[in-house]
Amino acid sequence: MAGLNDDVSVDIEEIYNGGKEHHVKTCHGLVSVVVYGDQEKPALITYPDVALNYLSCFQGLFLCPEALSLLLHNFCIYHISPPGHEFGAAPVCSNDPSPSVEDLADQILEVLNFFRLESVMCMGITAGAYILSLFAIKHKDRVLGLILISPLCKAPSWSEWFYYKVVSNLLYYYGMSGLLKDRFLQRYFSKEARGSSDVPERDVVHECRRLLGERHGISLRRFLEAINRRHDITDGLRSLKCRTLVFVGDQSPFHSETLHMVAALDRQYSALVEVQACGSMVTEEQPHAMLIPMEFFLMGFGLHRPGRVSDSPTSPLSPSCISPELLSPESLGLKLKPIKTRVPTKC
Repeated sequence: MAGLNDDVSVDIEEIYNGGKEHHVKTCHGLVSVVVYGDQEKPALITYPDVALNYLSCFQGLFLCPEALSLLLHNFCIYHISPPGHEFGAAPVCSNDPSPSVEDLADQILEVLNFFRLESVMCMGITAGAYILSLFAIKHKDRVLGLILISPLCKAPSWSEWFYYKVVSNLLYYYGMSGLLKDRFLQRYFSKEARGSSDVPERDVVHECRRLLGERHGISLRRFLEAINRRHDITDGLRSLKCRTLVFVGDQSPFHSETLHMVAALDRQYSALVEVQACGSMVTEEQPHAMLIPMEFFLMGFGLHRPGRVSDSPTSPLSPSCISPELLSPESLGLKLKPIKTRVPTKC
């Protein structure tokens, strides 16, 4: 593939075939981490939603050349998969104790220590956003900033708990059936993307449906049940001082919970982007909607797209390096009320 600009030449196929997978031993089992980029650069870690991994959650965003050049120019990417969700994963042993959300957050700390990462930027979707937010609350000194997509922050309502308890039982007895695939796709994508009897589902939905078929029911159930036992972290969010950028699709099932979370965050350090005609996975359904907000967000850390300025992308990301005028949301080019965004759905 031709260079994206004068400063960076990226072969997208090489990026998605050339990452190095590490299996990190933690107190709660092995964790797969796929690393892309120069490990001398600051770290960006990702965490996916239930039943997904980095490819099915973040591929749309990373296959946008503008986003790829912005992120790989500034970061080394560490894609963390929940136990048993990585490609080619063997089924998790049924005798192993099921992890809690606290256990999953503690695994992230062990991953950071394994790679000797002092502090990181975090990007997560829905359940993954909850795990990263919990990690940020528990280990504030290890998180530079949060990019959250359709995040969770409250304990599940009774109806949500019951719904996913039924889903978990169906997984146990029938595995990932066509019915359950449809239920998960409703969690991820808007009605328009999923199509109808007259309109075929979009390619991104079709590919996600295929990838869901590769999940082992027992591994999926363990992550799903951990999220279904999550506790409310609203009070902890009020103590966060790291800068946080939140995206949510206006058709996400978790839209109201995302608004609740943003209301709990310190307004001085947080901003919300609401994407029209989009479900929970903005990264897959409308990744272009994320580009400009992310660029302004990262500018607050002294980071930039290739060719903008001559600063080194390997300079440390530290709040102490940020001038005071960059600490306000207005300096990000973002408004604290939802930014209605409609963009083409294909990169």
